[in-house]
Amino acid sequence: MKHTLRNIFHSSKFVVGFAIFMFLLVMIIVYPLINPGSPLEQIGVGTFARPGTYVSLYDAVKTTPETLRIQDADEKRMANALTTEDKVAMLEWFSAVGVDVSGLEMDDSEGFLELWFANYDESAKPKGFTMAKRNYYKRLNRTVLDLQTGEALVVADPDNETGELVKIGEIKKTDYVNVGQVTNVKTLPLGTDNFGRDVLKELVGATKTSLGVGLVAGIVATALGLTMGLLSGYIGGIVDDLIMFVTNLFTVIPGFILLILISYSISPDLRGPTTVAAVIGFTSWPWTARSVRSQVISLRNRDHVNLSKLSGHSLLRIVVTDILPYIASYVVMAFILQVSSGILSEAQLSLLGLGPKTTVTPTLGLMMNWAMSYSAHINGTWWAYLPVILTITLISFSLNLMNTGLDQVFNPTLRD
Repeated sequence: MKHTLRNIFHSSKFVVGFAIFMFLLVMIIVYPLINPGSPLEQIGVGTFARPGTYVSLYDAVKTTPETLRIQDADEKRMANALTTEDKVAMLEWFSAVGVDVSGLEMDDSEGFLELWFANYDESAKPKGFTMAKRNYYKRLNRTVLDLQTGEALVVADPDNETGELVKIGEIKKTDYVNVGQVTNVKTLPLGTDNFGRDVLKELVGATKTSLGVGLVAGIVATALGLTMGLLSGYIGGIVDDLIMFVTNLFTVIPGFILLILISYSISPDLRGPTTVAAVIGFTSWPWTARSVRSQVISLRNRDHVNLSKLSGHSLLRIVVTDILPYIASYVVMAFILQVSSGILSEAQLSLLGLGPKTTVTPTLGLMMNWAMSYSAHINGTWWAYLPVILTITLISFSLNLMNTGLDQVFNPTLRD
C-alpha cells in the first residue's frame, strides 16, 4: 500500500491535479468561516455591482476628514467624470464647429478637456443642433466647470421644525477619510450578480453543492456500472446477454437526451440537488459496466479464481476477494471520471433550466443560468459568469489530471 501511494504521488500529473482539487476543497471549507451566512443573501439593491471595495457614503461623511493635497487629483477627478458617451458628444461638437481632432485618442481625457475649454462657446449654434441638444452641452459644460472650479460640496439636513434644508457642513476637495475609520466597508472581490448577491460567496457555495452533486452521481454511476459489469462478466450466459441488452439500450439512446427527458418528467419542486445527482448517475453507468465486464472476462478463468471455485467459495466471496482487487485501480479511475462528468452534466442541465430548483444554495450551473438569463455575457458583466466557467474548468481539469496520473501508475504500457 505504501509503495502504491508513493508511486501515485511521484506522478507529476496526479500531484498537480490533486493540489488544484485540494485548493478548491480548502476554499469551500475555510471561506464560509471567514464570510458566514447564506450564499443567496441579497446585499445589493441594484444588479451587477462591479468588483471592488464599497464604502458607506453616509458613514464616510460623518467620519472626521483629514486634509491631503494629492498631486493631479483634480485632473484625475475630471478625467474620471468623462464617460465614453460624453467624449463622443464632444467629438460631435468639435466636428460641428470645425475643430481639428486628428491624433486625439478616446482614452486621452486630458486632451478632450483641453480642447473643450479652448473651443466651447455656450452661445454658439452649430448647424443641425436642436435646442435640446444644445442644452445637453450646456449641462455637460457646467459639470466640467464645477469639477474644475468648485471648492466644496454642501451637506444639508432638514430642520425638524420648518423642514427647510439647513447647512450642517461641507466637503472640500482636499478632504479625505481613512477607510479603516469608516464604520461600514464591504469588499466584493467579484462584485454582485443580477440579484445583488455576493458572487464570490455564491461561487463558494455553488462549488460545494456541485461537488456534492458530482460525488453522488459518481457513486451511483460507479456502483451500478461495477455491479452490472461484475455480474455480466463473471456469470456470463443468459445473465450476460440480459445485462448487455439493457446496457446497449442505454448506449444507443444518447445519455444526455435521456437525462433531459428524465429531468423534465420530474416536478420542479422535487428536483433538488440529490435527485438531479441520482438521475445523472442512473444515466451514466453503461460505459463503466462495459469496461468492467471486459476486465472481469479476462480474470474469471485465471488460476486463483479457478482454485476458489474448486474450494467451494461463494460467488460473492470470489468476486470480492479474487476479482475486485485486480480491478480496484480501474474502478477508482472510473469513479473520478464519473464525478467530473456529473458536475458537467449538472451545469448543462441547469443551463437548460432543468437543473436543481433550490432557494437554499446555488450550483455552478444555476449561476450560469442566472447570468445568461440577465444577459451578463452581453452587457460586459464578466464577473457574473467568467469565475463560474473557470471554476468548472479547474474542477474538470484537476480530476482528469488526477485520472491521467493514476492511469500512468497502474497501466504498465503507459508507464513504460
